[in-house]
Amino acid sequence: MDSDIADLAKALAHPARLRILRLLQATPGCIGGDIVGAVGLAQSTVSEHLRILKAAGIITGDIAGPRICYALAPGALGPLADFIAALAPPLGDACCLPPERHDHDAL
Repeated sequence: MDSDIADLAKALAHPARLRILRLLQATPGCIGGDIVGAVGLAQSTVSEHLRILKAAGIITGDIAGPRICYALAPGALGPLADFIAALAPPLGDACCLPPERHDHDAL
């Protein structure tokens, strides 16, 4: 489980891959060659980023005629989101906050 979460985090750990995910989120449905123009990187670079995202299961890539259509994989980031949510203290929980400082403490 931890290695799966680490793999997801590693796949997200590049600004270009985050741009690709934002693009796929903003453009529901199938997009393929449009990714290169929208991301502004070389075809080979975009292909490598897509390969990493697909290998991590974050996106799907289906062949549609002469091109591959990419889309977000529903629920793929759920384990990572659950892990991050579990790390955050509940709202109003002061156990992890530094003590409140008063002006007279500086004297």
